[in-house]
Amino acid sequence: MTEVGLASWYTCDPNGPRTASGEVCDPTGMTAAHPTLPFGTTVRVTNRDNGLTAEVRINDRGPFVAGRIIDLIEAAARQIDMIDAGVVPVQVDVIESASPPGRI
Repeated sequence: MTEVGLASWYTCDPNGPRTASGEVCDPTGMTAAHPTLPFGTTVRVTNRDNGLTAEVRINDRGPFVAGRIIDLIEAAARQIDMIDAGVVPVQVDVIESASPPGRI
């Protein structure tokens, strides 16, 4: 599966609320939020402005802003050089699909 659209990024406090999958949020991890992909799915996110890529694991839900297809955790956003821009056009390619028991 491939999606094209906009990505944003977020950070978190590891002592704060857990991700939608129940994991402790780690701003240095290579994770992301996606509205529908199963938790544990690995995707490659390509910044369409500069060609940089990051492989991330879906462990949260979002984005909750119309027109955005994925939210990257801070470390992944840094890898594709989108921190200053905030929102960039991306391509998201599923590398490995996963469906943990009891989760969608």
